[in-house]
Amino acid sequence: MKTSVYNMAGEKTGEVELPKQLFEVAMNQDLVHQVATSQMANRRIVRAKTKDRSEVSGGGKKPWRQKGTGRARHGSNRSPIWKGGGVTFGPTGRENFSKKINAKMRRKALAMVLTAKAKEDHVILTDDVKLEAPKTKFMAGFLAKLPSAMGSGLLVLPGMEQDLIRSSRNLRKIQPVQARELNCLDLLSVQYVIMPKASVEVLEKTFVK
Repeated sequence: MKTSVYNMAGEKTGEVELPKQLFEVAMNQDLVHQVATSQMANRRIVRAKTKDRSEVSGGGKKPWRQKGTGRARHGSNRSPIWKGGGVTFGPTGRENFSKKINAKMRRKALAMVLTAKAKEDHVILTDDVKLEAPKTKFMAGFLAKLPSAMGSGLLVLPGMEQDLIRSSRNLRKIQPVQARELNCLDLLSVQYVIMPKASVEVLEKTFVK
């Protein structure tokens, strides 16, 4: 599969043959769904927390004597049936929602999503991105000249290029990421994949086994 390459002026400068192992893989929606949901679960931050009867204040003294009052017997006001008592079966803050997915499955799902993007002409290749200065306005001006200007995009960089990351991280629709850290979930969350030609080589070295 071939895709067009654009320069800094947004003009087509040629075409590049994309690696078949990443951009010509048959879709398996069940696998993509399984990988995406597992990645969402692994990113989940557990915030819900309730106190059980050992953590709430009070207790230590029997509310009233066992017999003779005409009331039900109680041993502690920390009991879950009391107002202000502990919570039974509530979230503890120690829940683990992580899921294990094999590396081969992750790589396969990534290739499937990349293939789907390429078939829709949503993979945008560029020459080396060189800005006048590491400023958001220069990056925004460059991206506005590409076919992906109106949609959200994942800016896939060949390495930790600090100037390009700083220039793009404040753009609302653009998310910078290193090619070796590309994943299925991030791809599914955007419309376009924008990357310099060098990123394709990094993807091939990282994910083609």
